[in-house]
Amino acid sequence: MTTSATAALTSHGATIPVLGFGTSPMTGGFSAEVVVAALKAGYRHIDTARKYGTERAVGEAMRASGVPRGDIFLTTKVSHENLRPADFARSVDESLAALKVDYVDLLMVHWPNPDIPLAEAIAALAKAKRQGLARHIGVANFNIALLDQAISLCTEPLAALQAEYHPYLDQTKLLAAARRHDLAFVAYCPLGRGRLFNDPVLSNIAKTHGRSIAQVALRWLVQQGVAAIPYSSNPQRIADNFNVFDFTLSDNEMARIAALRRVDGRIANPVERVPGGWD
Repeated sequence: MTTSATAALTSHGATIPVLGFGTSPMTGGFSAEVVVAALKAGYRHIDTARKYGTERAVGEAMRASGVPRGDIFLTTKVSHENLRPADFARSVDESLAALKVDYVDLLMVHWPNPDIPLAEAIAALAKAKRQGLARHIGVANFNIALLDQAISLCTEPLAALQAEYHPYLDQTKLLAAARRHDLAFVAYCPLGRGRLFNDPVLSNIAKTHGRSIAQVALRWLVQQGVAAIPYSSNPQRIADNFNVFDFTLSDNEMARIAALRRVDGRIANPVERVPGGWD
């Protein structure tokens, strides 16, 4: 069955478009124009973070695009060094000021911090939601144990977990944990920061469908019920990456792609921030 371009994941009242636009470029040159191109291509889920330094450009793009604010699902995040309550509140205020919005649709703890009690960070996250600064809240880069703790500590429902996920990284256990808690799973680095583009298996499947490797990798995630937030600075690639809703991978193709997992597949790997490691 083909998934519609308007498809979304729902979790605890949140409706999250399954394909979003990430704004964490690994090289310079990021500008509001690339976000405008994404919005023109049909993306309605935009992901940023205080740490990325892209919030101001994202806000400019939203206003320049002409797309109504209410049609855009906007995510930002509070960095690991700002998880104490006063710092957390200041970070949220700075994000809203940079974006020039009154609220974000999803506010996340960007990374856990073993030097700051999780209870403090989660309490600050829930407070931001109660204050109306975020319509929904979630966590990013939490392992299963920390996810369980965060949910038990939070007085407001968590709606999403964001984590690295692509064909080279097995996230079966973490995805199962998110589903157990009825959380939307949002995949960052869905294209493996370009590491997938020479893969022979993905290349073969892409040729079969007359598609690009990027489109196949994104379709693989979408068919699992996972949201993905690819980034590109190229307007044509931005549009191409959104064009994944009119073809379907077979069960065999899905399994062949899943078999590409590697023990060294992780790209984002600051393990010191994740007490107990990733398992």
